[in-house]
Amino acid sequence: MDEKQFLAKLRETEDPFVLVIDGVQDPHNLGACLRSADAAGVDFVIAPQKHTVGLTETVRRIACGGADKVPYIQVQNLNRTLEKMKEIGLWIVGTGDEESQLLYEVDMKGPLAIVLGREDLGVRKSIADKCDFLVKIPMCGHVDCLNLSVAAGICLFEAVRQRHSAG
Repeated sequence: MDEKQFLAKLRETEDPFVLVIDGVQDPHNLGACLRSADAAGVDFVIAPQKHTVGLTETVRRIACGGADKVPYIQVQNLNRTLEKMKEIGLWIVGTGDEESQLLYEVDMKGPLAIVLGREDLGVRKSIADKCDFLVKIPMCGHVDCLNLSVAAGICLFEAVRQRHSAG
């Protein structure tokens, strides 16, 4: 599925739920993200074409079927795609370690895209600027960040919790 087909399908999707990964490079991380995305009921996973791993055999194996169930679309211009998603009516929630607002403080019911950044760099500034909200996962221990796929799971299932509690 290309970007144009994705946007057409997104317009047809009731209460869309999208995971956006701003440049995942580790096939194990992408596979785990696709697995969590499927488990959380995500409609689409979006990533830029450049500096991002594709659907390799390793990704498919780690995803345990998630790579075959959740469409993974690599787009040419992630900034433009986020703008179009906003025009369709999605709220864009970006993540980062330095943000002040906690993940649990943002309303994630309704049309939603959650944006996570690359393993080593996080969300690029140009992508963060497109987000309606920027949040962080509270960290209570000594480590200062989580693995990308772990962070994705936490964010996705917080959205699931909120969406289910909304009825």
